[in-house]
Amino acid sequence: MSLLARLAPHLPYVRRYARALTGDQTTGDHYVRVALEALAAGERSLESSLSPRVALYHVFHAIWLSSGAQLEATEQDDIGMGGEDASRRLMRIAPRSRQAFLLTALEGFTPTEAAQILGTDFDEVESLISEAQTEIDAELATDVLIIEDEPVIAADIEALVRELGHDVTDIAATRGEAVDAVARKTPGLVLADIQLADGSSGIDAVKDILARLDVPVIFITAFPERLLTGERPEPTFLITKPFQPETVKAAIGQALFFHPRRTRKAA
Repeated sequence: MSLLARLAPHLPYVRRYARALTGDQTTGDHYVRVALEALAAGERSLESSLSPRVALYHVFHAIWLSSGAQLEATEQDDIGMGGEDASRRLMRIAPRSRQAFLLTALEGFTPTEAAQILGTDFDEVESLISEAQTEIDAELATDVLIIEDEPVIAADIEALVRELGHDVTDIAATRGEAVDAVARKTPGLVLADIQLADGSSGIDAVKDILARLDVPVIFITAFPERLLTGERPEPTFLITKPFQPETVKAAIGQALFFHPRRTRKAA
C-alpha cells in the first residue's frame, strides 16, 4: 500500500487538529503540507511501531517543533474592538499543554497515544491536560445559540454548555428559527448541525449569521464529509456524531479561546 493510501483517511483530521492548534486554517494547512512533503521526500518517516494515524501526528509535531512552533502573525490578529487578538489568547496556554489537550479531547487519542505523539509519558500528558483545562475554564462565559433539530441531542448539548458556565439563548430547529434567534439576541458562540428539521441547511443558517456577525461556530454533524472537502474555507471546529461530551467541551473552550471578541459587521 502506498504512503498516500495509508495516510489518506487521516488527513482531514490532522488538518482539523492543525487548524485548532494554530488557530488559523492557512497556517495549519501549511504545517500539514510541509509534513507530507517531508515524508514524500524521505526526510521524515513513519514510526513502524506506531499506528499510521499516531505516526502521522508524530511527524506533524516534529515538523511543527522544528520550525519553532511559532504562530505567524497575520492581519487577522488585530480583529476586534478593544478585544485581545488570537495570538495573545494562544499565549495563555503553553503550547505543550494545548497539544495534549487537543490530542485527547478533540482528536480522541488516549493519553498513552498522545504521549507517543509528543514523545513524553502518560503522567506528563495527564498533567498537561489538567493545566490546559484550568486555563480554558477561566475564560469568560458567553451566550450560545444551538442549531439542532433533534430534541434529545439538543438537550444533551444544552446541558454540556450550561455545565461549562455558559447561557443558552435559544435552540433553533430550522434555518429560519436560527436567523430569528440571532435577531433577538446576539450569541457569542454558535453550535450547529448541518441537516435540519424542515430540510433546510445548518450551513446556510451559519452563512446567514456570519453575514451579520463575527462569531465562532462549531459544527456538530453526522455528515462531516460535507464540510471537509478542501474546496472551500472549512470550519476550524467540526465534531462528528455521535459525539463524546469531552470533545464538545474541548471544542467550545478552543473556539472561544481562539476567536477575537465578537463584533457586528458593518451593514
